[in-house]
Amino acid sequence: MSENLPISRALNAGLRRALETNDRVLLMGEDIGPLGGVFRVTEGLQRDFGPRRVIDSPLAESGIVGTAIGLAMGGFRPVLEIQFDGFVFPAFDQITSQLAKLTNRHEGALQMPVVIRIPYGGHIGAVEHHQESPEAYFTHTPGLRVVSPSNANDAYWMIQQAIDSPDPVIFLEPKAKYWQKGEVDTSAPALPLHASRVIRRGTDVTLVGHGAMVTTLLQAAALAESEGTSCEVIDLRSLSPVDFGPLLDSVRRTGRMVYAQEAPGFTSLGSEIAATVMEKAFFALEAPVLRVSGFDVPFPPAKLEGTYLPDADRILEAVDRSLAY
Repeated sequence: MSENLPISRALNAGLRRALETNDRVLLMGEDIGPLGGVFRVTEGLQRDFGPRRVIDSPLAESGIVGTAIGLAMGGFRPVLEIQFDGFVFPAFDQITSQLAKLTNRHEGALQMPVVIRIPYGGHIGAVEHHQESPEAYFTHTPGLRVVSPSNANDAYWMIQQAIDSPDPVIFLEPKAKYWQKGEVDTSAPALPLHASRVIRRGTDVTLVGHGAMVTTLLQAAALAESEGTSCEVIDLRSLSPVDFGPLLDSVRRTGRMVYAQEAPGFTSLGSEIAATVMEKAFFALEAPVLRVSGFDVPFPPAKLEGTYLPDADRILEAVDRSLAY
């Protein structure tokens, strides 16, 4: 069975299914009840499951995460919504110093099945603190799993898989794509939670990214094809752990890789991808792994986001540089 849904509704359907199948699942966050969240991802869920399962919290991110830690210790599976990416930092200590470390601190005897949903990234013309890409902070933190769907089908299944995980999961939702529609197959998940996937085959250059950047990579690949260059596109999906198998297999065939991300480039996820691919596929590479990223400055005002964020032209320029080696 399949439906054509925008990512926001696919997430809603995935959360609904999790609430239906496991009475230990709880949702918490600011304005997630009658309002349904800023992006309406939780719309209708409090009405159908009640305020004891879908909880409108105070505006206190540290309190939300701290409460979820206690609930997880009590056998619940809390799913938290951070209203915008830049608002996660008041809870940063709770996430990185407590949530990420508790299972290790208890030598594996205590599980922390907490999911933290974070709308992230640019392309919506928002104000300061509303367009961050904080993934590197969390991928750098042992004890956290970090994932990001790029399409509706993955959104539907990955949120359920994240909720089923025994470990804390940072679930990054590309807010610019909430309204992007796609087919959702509700019969079975296509892939495990932490698998990367080739979404376009090619022979000349491997393009890799995650979240909203996947759409941009596909646009760049289509433009490159019109100029005679065949690009393979890989959706990373899981940012920690990273499934390097499809990336390395692809690079060993194409000999080239370009990684694209919205986040600044210095000490970023793209840095780790580039380093690992060059270590493990060095003799297959015909050119160094290149990175296209946001610039190493704070996210700019809305009128400048088009300059700051990588677009298809910047990716194609990197493809041309890679082919020139």
